[in-house]
Amino acid sequence: MQSASDSGARDSREGRPRVHALCTTLELSGSSSCIAQARHHAASFLARVRTEQDVPVSASAVDLTQLVVSELVTNARVHAPGPARMDLRVADDTVEVSVQDSARTRPVARGVDPRRIGQHGLEIVQAIAQAVHVRLGPSGKRVSARIALSR
Repeated sequence: MQSASDSGARDSREGRPRVHALCTTLELSGSSSCIAQARHHAASFLARVRTEQDVPVSASAVDLTQLVVSELVTNARVHAPGPARMDLRVADDTVEVSVQDSARTRPVARGVDPRRIGQHGLEIVQAIAQAVHVRLGPSGKRVSARIALSR
């Protein structure tokens, strides 16, 4: 885990330094075990942020982050050949989950259809996250979702 510079800003609610950025990266092989590995990595990262950096992280935020990680990594594994990369970044009161893969197509949330089996991942992520962004690049895409740590 890396800590970005702390300008010394104080959280007026509790008088402690605000966290500006803590981040971690996980390279994902694309194997079937990478989804569970990514979920575990996210939970461990948020536990370290909570205990080592004294950042309030609710149990619900950990669960929701693991769900978002699962959906984004599953999408990368199913729709993009080769390895992927997951970045987690805590800044202020949110965690941003970003998954980069080699697919150069923008994911699309489908309309509601309770009879459809599967393909609800982006809908789930959009319902959970404060914001979802997709950035296309020459070597693939990056899907990022921001989740409140106090949920």
